[in-house]
Amino acid sequence: MAAIPALHPDRHLVLLLTARHRALPPCAPLLRRPGRGRGRAVRVVPSGDGAGVGGFASVVEVEARPALGPVGAEEQGALGGGEGEGEGEGEGEGEGEEAAGGAALGPRWPSWEGLPERYKLIGATSLAFAICNMDKVNLSVAIIPMAHQYGWNSSTAGLVQSSFFWGFALSQLPGGWLAKLFGGRKVLVAGIATWSLATSIIPFVAGFMPGLVLSRILVGIGEGVSPSSAADLIARFIPLGERSRAVSVVYDGSSFGSVLGLLFAPPIIQNLGWESSFYILGLLGIVWCLGFESLKEQKLGDNEGTLNLGPCSSGSDGLISSAVSSKSSNSSLEDTQNSLKDVPWGAFFKSKAVWAMIYAHFCGSWGHYTCLSWLPTFFSEELNLSLTEAAWVSVLPPLGSMVVTSIVAPFADNMISSGVDTTKVRKICQTISFVSPAVFLMLSSVDLGLPPWGIVAFLTTGLALSNFALSGLYCTHQDISREYASILLGITTTVGSVPGIVGIALTGYLLDSTHSWSISLFAPAIFFYLTGTAVWLAFASSEPQDFGKSERES
Repeated sequence: MAAIPALHPDRHLVLLLTARHRALPPCAPLLRRPGRGRGRAVRVVPSGDGAGVGGFASVVEVEARPALGPVGAEEQGALGGGEGEGEGEGEGEGEGEEAAGGAALGPRWPSWEGLPERYKLIGATSLAFAICNMDKVNLSVAIIPMAHQYGWNSSTAGLVQSSFFWGFALSQLPGGWLAKLFGGRKVLVAGIATWSLATSIIPFVAGFMPGLVLSRILVGIGEGVSPSSAADLIARFIPLGERSRAVSVVYDGSSFGSVLGLLFAPPIIQNLGWESSFYILGLLGIVWCLGFESLKEQKLGDNEGTLNLGPCSSGSDGLISSAVSSKSSNSSLEDTQNSLKDVPWGAFFKSKAVWAMIYAHFCGSWGHYTCLSWLPTFFSEELNLSLTEAAWVSVLPPLGSMVVTSIVAPFADNMISSGVDTTKVRKICQTISFVSPAVFLMLSSVDLGLPPWGIVAFLTTGLALSNFALSGLYCTHQDISREYASILLGITTTVGSVPGIVGIALTGYLLDSTHSWSISLFAPAIFFYLTGTAVWLAFASSEPQDFGKSERES
């Protein structure tokens, strides 16, 4: 019987080739019987505390894979593709083996049943981001009939829209802390439930301005914890070789939500009234929460999924290293009371890489929020497009972003997998993300005699290429510290929320004062894109940092 050397001494692999199987002693290699085309590989993961029979954890991963040569078997599954799950114990061994083999080889329904748990988790998180962005876009459309109904002027309408960013900014640091303490999964569900309920009551409080502003602040708080929660999920459950794609898939949900919102909000509001759009979005959020909780109970309940493997140190097999603390799911009252003191705040702000992330997030958000808010008006007034044309044109940047995202994620991950330094990859992606929109904004701000659709093409291309940041800045938090990724993202996103409060209002003020789109909208964005590039290239780093050690030494 041929033997394949075990590539990971801390994991025990057994190939079951007969109807009656048995577990070999610890450190048994992966065995293969000659002449058999396929077998079922079982990965038995040792628990940190020796729990389980014979010191094994109760989680056993079963995978159907072709029999490979002596070296490539484990490498074939390095990224976890095609993994399934099974129980390493059961009654009626022969029947259980046959049934498990049929499940592994036969078709599954629903189609996502055989997907690894981390893929389901990332897909559900992306859907949450899509629903959140549908709500943002919906308000920008619904504000028009709401203003007509209640007699609001532009300043009042601006107050209603900006109040979202008050809550969004306030929730970033608490969201990051809560995600680290209780886990991103729980905080994400709580956030979605909060903004869904707050969105549903907007039609009832719209005529009472303090109540409306408070409801929008609650919506901002609920949506504000989503980035930190996603960062925690990605840091804990996604290996480095898949991280760019995971971040891109999650944040691509925002672009998808913008497209859906711009396509469906106008007809819904026109046919059913503006109130109905808020009811529908609130209901979607509640349905998502129920579905996500169901997923957790069915697949991730007892062992928090097969991805959080206990204190095993190796993460090279495509599963996240569990060097990340698992205390978030078993926090005691004492942990809760001391958790803020345990966060190495001083070490964060002594790191040049952290400051580079903070400034880059601010710069990127300035361009994103100001353009997102004012480009429809620019299209309508400066390019003389009709309101219908301006609405359809506004769909183009998020559509372009989705296309770019599908390219940049494998581009970055493949570079890292091929041996390119992670810091270098992040710098390349973030530089493209900043320089591209800066160049195209410059071209759009000068009179080149282009037709309106030429300028639209420039702006769409520049804003779409800014999504390279998903494999740049937005991966760096997880790169430098998986344990504190959610808190780091909370810090940078708090600063990144300031343009949503200040930048949007300042653009309007400059526009009233100068009547120049080049000065009010384009010039500030270009300035921050270029200075952000310089700071990023000088100080950014993806090298893992032990912030706790730095705090103790200081």
